[in-house]
Amino acid sequence: MHRSNRLHYAGSFMALLALAAAHQGAAAQDFNWKKHQGKAVTFLANNNPVANAIIKYKADFEQQTGITLKVDSYQEQQMRQRLVTVMNARSDEVDLFMSLPSREGLQFAKAGWYADLTELVKTASAKDYDFADLSPGLVKDARYDNKLMGVPLNIEGPVVYYRKDLFQKCGVTLPRTLGELEGVAAKLKACDAAITPFVSRGLKPALPFTYSVFLHNMGGQYMKGGKSQLCSKEGQASLDLYARLLKDYGPPGVVNYNFYQISGLYKEGKAAMSFESSNELRSVMDGGARLKDTGIAVLPAGPGGSHPTVIGWTMSVSAFSKNKEAAWYFVQWASSKAMQEKLALEGIAPPRAAVANGADFKKWMVEQPVRKEWVAAVNELGKTGTSEVGYPIVANPASREFVGQAVNELLLGQKPVAQACADADRQLDALIAKE
Repeated sequence: MHRSNRLHYAGSFMALLALAAAHQGAAAQDFNWKKHQGKAVTFLANNNPVANAIIKYKADFEQQTGITLKVDSYQEQQMRQRLVTVMNARSDEVDLFMSLPSREGLQFAKAGWYADLTELVKTASAKDYDFADLSPGLVKDARYDNKLMGVPLNIEGPVVYYRKDLFQKCGVTLPRTLGELEGVAAKLKACDAAITPFVSRGLKPALPFTYSVFLHNMGGQYMKGGKSQLCSKEGQASLDLYARLLKDYGPPGVVNYNFYQISGLYKEGKAAMSFESSNELRSVMDGGARLKDTGIAVLPAGPGGSHPTVIGWTMSVSAFSKNKEAAWYFVQWASSKAMQEKLALEGIAPPRAAVANGADFKKWMVEQPVRKEWVAAVNELGKTGTSEVGYPIVANPASREFVGQAVNELLLGQKPVAQACADADRQLDALIAKE
């Protein structure tokens, strides 16, 4: 994977630029969707909005290709554990999986777990697939050592979902700066004690996705000169603020909160502000209770400016699959313009310019004010976002655990910030030294 702080999404997902031409050979001109009819491929899926939206159309894929799609679905943490077990065993029982280049990209690439899709894009793609229409930044991030390790499925990042009706009732407005966020939460708590003022991720391996925005907006960074920087002035300030918000204004048991619990709490009307993935739009709007009272915005800028997290899931093929080309058919179907148009109407921000600029998506967007705000927020992610979530090292997943541990120790009152960050920096420096 190409690792950099910024992914350079070519402006935004509403104005993506096609920077490269698709190199499709003669085989692509005579493409046969039924070439692998009768075969079966297994998709190890994580229970998140992208995977769930794709799986809804499983029957369409099977009808179009004659390939049987077996779905093995788990909650996200369990899916990751299952995937690592299968890959370490070099087993062929999984053909397809979704992957985050910003998280496990370097680790999986170094281990040789991704099949290189470069030649399949060139020689086994449908004539209308148009690989060049995909976000150049996301495609770049899905490459490692000139090999294509996956194809982008979406663009996402954490945004603030907030209750406009509660803000009006309590006489508060959306904070203009990160420094004002805690004051707004305090006023909401005093106004209505039955409502959780602020909720975000507290689960150790998951919270760096949201915490990273606090770190970067404070002007901090994870690494400098090969050393961990959690104990920098900016690092300590961001740890302290994030933990304090969850401790003083979050729900009971927030140390166990991931996107499932956060979206549920907000959808049920029990939270005033929810800082969670833009991918959760459909989940929080499900049932319609929040459709009319919700606003969406990026996290306010801090002393270091505004640097929202922006990432994208890819669909990848296992290096140990015995049905790589059949699996590739599923990848290109899931990332095709036709499928991306369907996913976009379910709140999955499209990585394809043709979809983002399409009439159907624009019509869907203007039907509800909250959708327009969602689009504007995701545009901002695409223009100014950074993909640095945890440490830019092979052991990125392990680094996230240490960041999460430091926040949890503050949240639970086990250590002061100086001790929590020092202990984390020591462990992280040892991890970095192994690179």
